[in-house]
Amino acid sequence: MTTRILICDDSALARKQMARALPSGLADKILFANNGVEALEKLRAREADLMFLDLNMPEMDGYAVLERVLAEDLPIMTIVVSGDIQPEARERVRKLGAIDFIKKPTDLGVVLSLLVEYGFYRAGDIETAALNDGELNSGIDSQAQNISVSLSDYLQEISNVAMGRSSDLLARLLRVFVKQPVPKIAFIANSELHMAISAARDSDTYSAVCQGFTGAGIAGEALLLFADASFQEMAELLHYETPDGESVNVEVLMDMSSILFGAFLKGIGDQLDLKLGLGHPSVLGQHRQITELLEHQNSREEQLLCIEISYALEDKDIHCDMLVLLTEDSGPFLEQRLQYLMD
Repeated sequence: MTTRILICDDSALARKQMARALPSGLADKILFANNGVEALEKLRAREADLMFLDLNMPEMDGYAVLERVLAEDLPIMTIVVSGDIQPEARERVRKLGAIDFIKKPTDLGVVLSLLVEYGFYRAGDIETAALNDGELNSGIDSQAQNISVSLSDYLQEISNVAMGRSSDLLARLLRVFVKQPVPKIAFIANSELHMAISAARDSDTYSAVCQGFTGAGIAGEALLLFADASFQEMAELLHYETPDGESVNVEVLMDMSSILFGAFLKGIGDQLDLKLGLGHPSVLGQHRQITELLEHQNSREEQLLCIEISYALEDKDIHCDMLVLLTEDSGPFLEQRLQYLMD
């Protein structure tokens, strides 16, 4: 008897990777859901026995799905699969009824181990499948092959994993919980950059720091836009002796950029299998509107691949936006990596 599987993730790449990680013979058919709303519809119809659930999704995230499963007493076993690797995230999903947690990107060995541990697959089945040519790597029939993945999907998923690393580092250093947004991907001209930024609609002023990076086939710069209203509280979390003043504000900018840029860009580099060289960080400006801070980009008409992540600390009035701007010349390399991943 096979297990009825539901994979719930807003990322086409993540759904494809998860389906490929499932061993042959586990399920005759896999169901997919793009968000929590779709997943709950299938769970209420009793269509699945085991769900692999992402946490960061639009419309309804994984936490909300787990809460509804508990409230409605839906008969489903759930393994969370997420790029959010904060210790608090793992603890929260267990309290909400998830039986286990897998970090992204999905590892075949970890998936098989958990399937055996919870009785969905037998050790003997793994040995039998291993005797067949590539069976463990082929996934479930052709369903994974039918999932189309665009460059935007690819960038969003690798950004999601890299964001999880930077948030985890920030959470451990400051002993806080970092809210995880869905990364936003935009293909825009330099002169239109301010239009793609969520925070640009706010009337608050920001301070910014930028840092360039290069690698084999890829280049760009990372920008941190830090809300001025957040400086004092962040300085207190960082245990500065004097929590206010211009010199302290610059220290906060540099410390935050070091934490977030370093972990995020290393996460991107690891997934692309390349080492990124980082330039020296520099302050773009302080206490200004975002459109003013981005004026240095307006003189060039090059198309950019823009990744935006809005960080917010739970129960704190601390907000910042990180932008990772990839040059137009980085596109062919990323397309090549995506094609290699899909083959």
